[in-house]
This record gives sequence, structure tokens and C-alpha cells, in this order.
Amino acid sequence: MNRLTAVVLLVGLALFSQQSFSVTLKIATASPDGTIWMEKMHRAADEIKRRTSGRVSFRFYPGGIMGNDASVIRKINVNQLQGGIIPGGGLKDIYPDSQVYSLPLIFRSYDEVDYVRSRMDDMIIKGLEKNGFISFGLSEGGFAYLMADKPVARVDDLKGQKIWVPEGDYISRSAFQTIGVSTISLPLTDVLTALQTGLINTVAASPMGAIALQWHARVKYVTDEPLAYLYGTMIVQAKAFASLQSEDQQIVREVIGAVYKDLNTINRRDNTEAIKVLRNQGIQFIPTDKNDNSWRAMLAATETKMGREGVLSQSIMDTLRMHLRDFRQSRGSSL
Repeated sequence: MNRLTAVVLLVGLALFSQQSFSVTLKIATASPDGTIWMEKMHRAADEIKRRTSGRVSFRFYPGGIMGNDASVIRKINVNQLQGGIIPGGGLKDIYPDSQVYSLPLIFRSYDEVDYVRSRMDDMIIKGLEKNGFISFGLSEGGFAYLMADKPVARVDDLKGQKIWVPEGDYISRSAFQTIGVSTISLPLTDVLTALQTGLINTVAASPMGAIALQWHARVKYVTDEPLAYLYGTMIVQAKAFASLQSEDQQIVREVIGAVYKDLNTINRRDNTEAIKVLRNQGIQFIPTDKNDNSWRAMLAATETKMGREGVLSQSIMDTLRMHLRDFRQSRGSSL
């Protein structure tokens, strides 16, 4: 073998080796392109591709083009996709206990959220991994508030309202059922049209979400009480992740993990600013009637129902309650 032939062979082997270890992870999300979420994910993908010398790349399918959360998970299971950016409520078919933060009225403040999440996020991430999916961290979506075309201060004010709940969000639907209120289930992409046509007149959304999706233009009132806590995470099928070289896995964990920590801070700031925008646009914030115990009764009834039906394990609910009790006792507040 002459020297030129040897060089060509070595170059060919190097190229073959690089191609054989090249993996593209296809990730679906409901977030539209151009949002801060997608901008950060695209930057992260570029950094990962650079640091892995092209061995790992991402292809994103934004704006819900791959369907709702259940559809995305089905496509992951048949290897059409390798992952998705999924809200907590959409993870129920993978790891049901991941929905525990979604219990209605469970949190009263972001201080409570921070205390509980610092002690329970790892539990949720490990639960997802045990069930075949890798998560790189949880990102806050903020508190969801009831937004309507009529003021809602008491539970009775909800009766007769046409209330939207996300497709597949069993906890929210059950919460309203416990107080005798029926709901209308629609995919996220249909909500604006439903508000415009009057099919629904009440939604629960974070302030920044309501503005980004233009729902705020169809409501006049916000019930000034956090109804539920929202979060999201990027999951990747464990067997697809395992196909990456170990050093590349570490790079992906590091880069995507940093994005999710950053998004926590950004989203909380943006929700605070969004509340100011809503107020400036004339939307009225209505305090709940503190004498109406039906709000807390809704939480208690929902917890009981979720435990009885096995939607949430008793152990995960007890763990959450324990941390809340510890925090509230340390602050001298009521349980």
C-alpha cells in the first residue's frame, strides 16, 4: 500500500466513523418558533452540535405540528420522534406522579413552589427515567389563573360558565367536577377560536401564556388567586439517549440543563411583567371571597379523588404535603 492510498483510507475511515456515530434527535413542541423557548433551544442545539463535533444534532418540530402531547408520545414510542417538550400534565401516561404540582390551589406563593421543587424535582426526573425517558430539568410555566368575561370571586360564580380544560388534563377536569361544574376539553390550538366564537368564555392560563396566545384580548377579568402551577420539560427516549457516546450524553445534559435553569428565571420575570401588561390593558383582577371555603374544599376533594382512583400515588401527595407543612410552619402560616 503506497502512502497516498493509506492517507485516503485513513480519511475514509475517519469520515465513516464520524457518520456512524452521528445521531439526530427529533423533538416536537407546542411552542411556536420565535418564542424565547425556541430561541434558547436552537442556540443550545447549535452548541451541542459544535461541542460534539457534529455527532449529536437536534431537529425541532415547533407550533404543535406533530399533534397534541398524547400524539407526540405515541410518535416517540414508534421512533418517529425521539422526544418532546411536554407540559407536566402531558406526562401522565409516562409517569402519573409527575402531575402532582398540578393539584388545584396546592401552592399559595412562589416561595412555597421554590421550597417544594428544591426537594421534589429530582424525584420527578428519576420517575420519568425509570419509565424510559430522560429529562434535563423542569422549567417553570408559572401560576395559571382563571380568566373570564365575567368576574369570578366565589366557586358559585363558575356555575354556568363555559370553562376550557386542556385535552387529557384529568386533574383539572376532576377538580371542576368536584364542585359540580362541567368543562369543555379542547387542544391548545383551538382555544383562541373557541373564545372568539363563544364556545368557551373561561380559561386557566399563566399571564405570559395568555398574552403570547392572544387569549387576553377575549377576557375582562382575572381571579387573583393561583389556581394551578405549570411546568414543562424536554424528554428524550432513554434508548435513543443511550445511543449517544457517554461524553456526548454529558454535554447534552449540561447544555440543556443550563437552558432549563435559565428558563425558570426568565419565565418568572416574564409572568410578573405580563401581570402588569394585563392590568394596564384594563383587565380587572378580582380577589377571591375569603369566606368561601369551597375553594379549599375543591382541593381536598380533588386530592381524595386522585388518590382513590390511583391517578396520583398516596406517597407523592403525602410527600408534597409534608414539605408544604414544614415550610408553612417555619413561616408561622396556617396549613
